[in-house]
Amino acid sequence: MGMLSLPGFLSCGKKKDFNLTNEKDAHSSDSDENAERGNWSSKGDYLLSMVGYAVGLGNVWRFPYLTYQNGGGAFLIPYTLMLALAGLPLFFMECSLGQFASLGPVSVWRILPLFQGVGITMVIISAFVTIYYNVIIAYALYYLFASFQKVLPWSDCFSWADEFCSKTRIVNDCNATLGGEIIRANFSVITSHNLTCINGTINYKPVQFPSEQYWNKVALQRSSGLDETGRIVWYLALCLLLSWIIVAAALFKGIKSSGKVVYFTALFPYVILLILLVRGATLEGALDGIEYYIGRQSNITKLMEAEVWKDAATQIFYSLSVAWGGLVALSSYNKFHNNCYSDAILVCVTNCVTSVFAGFAIFSILGHMAFVSERPVSEVVDSGFDLAFVAYPEALSKLPVSPLWSFLFFFMLLLLGLDSQFASIETLTTTIQDISPKVMKKLRVPVTLGLCAVLFLLGLICVTQAGIYWVNLIDHFCAGWGILISAVLEIIGIVYIYGGNRFIEDIEMMIGKKSCLFWMWWRVCWFFVTPALLMAILIWSLITFSRPTYGSVSYPNWGTAVGWCMIIFCVIWIPIVAIVKILKAEGSLVEVREKKPTLITSNLNFFGIIRTICAFFSDTSTTLTCFSTGFLDQNIISGSYIKVASILPCFDEKIKSNSLGVHTYTPFKRDFFHQFCCYSSSFKFCEEFLLLSIPI
Repeated sequence: MGMLSLPGFLSCGKKKDFNLTNEKDAHSSDSDENAERGNWSSKGDYLLSMVGYAVGLGNVWRFPYLTYQNGGGAFLIPYTLMLALAGLPLFFMECSLGQFASLGPVSVWRILPLFQGVGITMVIISAFVTIYYNVIIAYALYYLFASFQKVLPWSDCFSWADEFCSKTRIVNDCNATLGGEIIRANFSVITSHNLTCINGTINYKPVQFPSEQYWNKVALQRSSGLDETGRIVWYLALCLLLSWIIVAAALFKGIKSSGKVVYFTALFPYVILLILLVRGATLEGALDGIEYYIGRQSNITKLMEAEVWKDAATQIFYSLSVAWGGLVALSSYNKFHNNCYSDAILVCVTNCVTSVFAGFAIFSILGHMAFVSERPVSEVVDSGFDLAFVAYPEALSKLPVSPLWSFLFFFMLLLLGLDSQFASIETLTTTIQDISPKVMKKLRVPVTLGLCAVLFLLGLICVTQAGIYWVNLIDHFCAGWGILISAVLEIIGIVYIYGGNRFIEDIEMMIGKKSCLFWMWWRVCWFFVTPALLMAILIWSLITFSRPTYGSVSYPNWGTAVGWCMIIFCVIWIPIVAIVKILKAEGSLVEVREKKPTLITSNLNFFGIIRTICAFFSDTSTTLTCFSTGFLDQNIISGSYIKVASILPCFDEKIKSNSLGVHTYTPFKRDFFHQFCCYSSSFKFCEEFLLLSIPI
């Protein structure tokens, strides 16, 4: 039948030539529902990969500090609300989208080609992040190897330290009573006269812990700023190479290999966290640290501050890894009828519980550090790099058998980082798989190795003496606004253009029919609450933007300009792709709007093709296995959905009865780019076709 000519940006795809090859991707196995792309070997592979992707370094080094800073236990109130209103709805949406389409973050936008640039932005940002994220893993590897010493190299002020290095606070001057008068003098004068400092008048010298100087002077060999690139730090470069080798080895067979690795990398960090918590709870001062974290030091009045709610929303958004493309990519390898709803709930709850649990392990040991160094907990608490590579290593160095605890901690950081890195690289390879499946069938291992090699070379700038400034710069720009912009456009495109109700019908095709009451919460979030929260976070971030800094070091103007260029390069594809799609479209928007609702049926002569194939066989008992990789609302033979393979015997009565070889489909509720395949023991063919029902 003839096809109505539609603007390209509204159509879902174009008919392609038959594919007569019977090659099967090494990514798939005989038991896979989707023989072309492959599926997860088991539900556990998928769930642990998702948990590993969501639970990352931020759960350990950012959430505990935010909780302490924003009112302690009171912070869990906005955190939980933001999970329900923003994090979980987006997470469920992306999991459903990827599973339904069986496509990665770029190709999935065949449902709305005008927004395909959103997927490209997600993939480019993921690529930027993988560059510096593996550098952080390299830091963890370096400290892991440094822990194999009887005395930790940052446990004291050794030869690399300067005069400001000290394990304890040093008094500079204070007030004392001399001859009935109160005087202020240097501490050397006070001690020489056997005087005692008056409480509350002591002024301490600005000193640094040994771990802080070790981090800057030895591990990083940090230069004075971005202007001073310096040389490549060779041992960090080797650690970076090793981290990329680990990633490539885990992904050389795609999800079939990474799905097995995550059983260790996703689960063992929980064992280490439990060990650290038990050890920390037995230390003096541990209770003080926990009180600051989530105990009696909690400040409920903090909830009156808008900054607290913004921090809660931002932490949930980034912690769950939504809008990075990884959730869509990982979910695209699910079987069609997998219960993505329960998966989303389980992974989100696991992620948040892990954050809270990690805080107890962190603050119990920091409390002991404050006790030993005779400082308040507030002076030893930090976040980010300063927590992971300064404060916590310093605390661990004060424990008996400190190398063991140091090894466990950095091994945990390594595993947490690798999990997230696996999913990020899988996002990139999935995109390549969707764009060029034939290349990935034959060259999956070389493509994966080549991708890792290129990203390793790009990351070498981050292991120079100015490397930490580059890591901070990429994180400041790329891992911020670009993701928020992608998330806002993603939810607008799916809910308001593709159609929120249509999307719900798609989900019900996978998980079964649900009541209106079940969907009420999701409709409220998807249509109103979640987009509003995302827009609020984006606008707030733009208003409160500040130039990047690392500690007290400011970035030069050209460094800030490079940051802007990176984020522009990430998001520029959104308008570019939209403009290209419109320019390539046939007809005009006005012409399209003037057309009346029309049912468009496929030009695929389904029964005629089956009969033609069967004619090649002299034995009428030959059977063909037929399946689809797109999704129809009705199976054109049995009335059920075509997703799993179905066996069609040659010269079946239903086929012979249609002598004209033409089948008119009943109206469909949705449109989708669809591929129908049949194969026997000797050959296989596929035809991609368009099946639309578009009210205009």
